[in-house]
Amino acid sequence: MTTARLQLVAHAPTRALRLATFGGGNVDLDEGGRRAALALANQAPAGESCCLSSPAEAAVQTATAWGLRPTIEPAVADCDYGDWTGRTLDEVAAANPDGLQRWLTDPDAAPHGGESLTALVDRVGRWLHAQAVRSARITAITHAAVIRAALVNVLRAPSAAFWQLDVAPLSVLHLRAGNRGWRVHLEPPGPMDAVRR
Repeated sequence: MTTARLQLVAHAPTRALRLATFGGGNVDLDEGGRRAALALANQAPAGESCCLSSPAEAAVQTATAWGLRPTIEPAVADCDYGDWTGRTLDEVAAANPDGLQRWLTDPDAAPHGGESLTALVDRVGRWLHAQAVRSARITAITHAAVIRAALVNVLRAPSAAFWQLDVAPLSVLHLRAGNRGWRVHLEPPGPMDAVRR
């Protein structure tokens, strides 16, 4: 029986992401983001892997830069930031400091009218559960928030642990399904043959 394997990849950087904009992946990659994606194209999976992508332009363009043809998967879309979408962290902090503080400290809060962190973690958890039984190799180009939510699920951590995880653009999280659910699989960059020598 083939073990399900999943690579979650944070999309390449965008100008909006650099400015700490909520929903910063819903825009095109800038030139720096395209260069960064192309520089790491060797991380792209072998041909036997299925490629999924968030609907966001930055995710689709990251997959394309890696030579992949992604299928859009709404379950790996970024968090729904509601009224904060397109606004920077500084703008939200100035306009709604109490709401921002609630969002940062209460995983169930959704002062922006969008998705709470708990709802995001639950959505990603349901998707992970469905993938574990597929016995497939999947690469999903997604967002830092989705990768954080995946780690919270896999580690069975409380939703508040979301803030303890940093995910840089183009980071890759490797997961393997086992008898007790998903396991984090850490591996070195480059071909495994080079490590075994």
